[in-house]
Amino acid sequence: MIEIERKFLVDTNKWSPKDSGNPIVQGYLSTDKERVVRVRIKGDRAWLTIKGKTQGISRIEMEYEIPVQEAEVLLELCHDFPIRKKRYVEEIYGMTWEIDVFEDKNNGLVLAEVELSDENEKVELPDWVTEEVSADHRYFNAWLSEHPFVSW
Repeated sequence: MIEIERKFLVDTNKWSPKDSGNPIVQGYLSTDKERVVRVRIKGDRAWLTIKGKTQGISRIEMEYEIPVQEAEVLLELCHDFPIRKKRYVEEIYGMTWEIDVFEDKNNGLVLAEVELSDENEKVELPDWVTEEVSADHRYFNAWLSEHPFVSW
C-alpha cells in the first residue's frame, strides 16, 4: 500500500479543537533511513506499522493491528522516548484532515496532515494551515522521537 500525504504547520490562533480528541502513544523500533517500524496505541486498539523510505510525498506503508498488551511490551523496546499526542479529525472541503497536538517533549507543535489518492491531487487549504513541511524530515514523528521539538 502506498501512503501519500501532505503535512502542514497549524496556526493555533486560527484553529482550536472541536472535541476532546483521541490520545495516541507511539514509539519506534527502527528509524533507519530506508524504513521505519512503529508501534502505536490509540485508545483500546494498537498497530504495528512498517513505512518505507519517503519519495516526494509518497511511501510504502503496511499496518497490522496487534493486541494492546503486546503493543505495550513493544513500546518498552522502542528508541528514545514515545511520542504522545492528541489527534483531532476534521472533514474540510471534502477531505479528511488529521490535526496532531503534540505533548511532553514535543509540546507546542501542532501539525495537520491530509492523505491523498494521487501526488498531484489538488488540496484546498483551511485558513489555519501555514507552512507546508511535507518534505522536512524534522517534522516526521520518527525524527521527533529522537530530536524533540522543545530542544530546537
